[in-house]
Amino acid sequence: MSDTQRTLAPTGANIGSAAIRVELDTERKLRTRNKLHYRFNHWPIWIFVFFIAPGPLTFDLFEHGFDARMIAWLSVVLAGTAVAGLMGQLPGCEPAPYIIRFTEDRPNPLYRRVCYTTAWGEVVAFAVLNIAGLAYAVATGDWRLKQMYEVAYFPIAGTVWLLGAFGFLPRVKRSTKGEGHERRYFYGSVWAVMIAQPVLWLLWKVLPRTTISDVTKLIVFVGILAFVGNLARLGVLPRTRPIVPGELAVSD
Repeated sequence: MSDTQRTLAPTGANIGSAAIRVELDTERKLRTRNKLHYRFNHWPIWIFVFFIAPGPLTFDLFEHGFDARMIAWLSVVLAGTAVAGLMGQLPGCEPAPYIIRFTEDRPNPLYRRVCYTTAWGEVVAFAVLNIAGLAYAVATGDWRLKQMYEVAYFPIAGTVWLLGAFGFLPRVKRSTKGEGHERRYFYGSVWAVMIAQPVLWLLWKVLPRTTISDVTKLIVFVGILAFVGNLARLGVLPRTRPIVPGELAVSD
């Protein structure tokens, strides 16, 4: 194990039966500029985040494929994120890293708060609605997930977005002081949902519409969320290791 992959919690204590891996960034080379390819590679991430923000439209995309509405919305997202990226107003697309010292009390720029708040709303809404839809199908034998997305997506996502607007979510607080730990909560949640969602979609396509199949989908979906979430908690997944307080690092 390398020096930058120590299995120590910040307090030196184990969490459960395994220790959390800590990233020691004093042993990493710091960059003062973001290379062009680095900035460009972050652009598709935010295209995806804002494209799937209208959850019911995204549900129709997975159910029926592209239509004129989605092409129009994608065009808006492409143009908006392209302009923001060129201006350095997307996380990871800045000419230089904004965060160098994770314990430094710096103002969290508005564009970062907007981007991460949008992503948080989607992560929570997709996870909650999929679990609710599957649980309803298991209990009643009826598939009502589409109706749930149409009725409940924006109230759920909107509530999360409101929390983000007031700075109550990781990575969207008014200060970047806790970034070294807050980023792991964000990336852990994203990893879990981004892995569980495609698996659920594949099962929905290949399995028959039966109660047993719905139970299988629910168990697999929740199981992936729990398993991947635990890997993130232990710092096994990329960008889920806590940054030791006071260490130097750069952040996207």
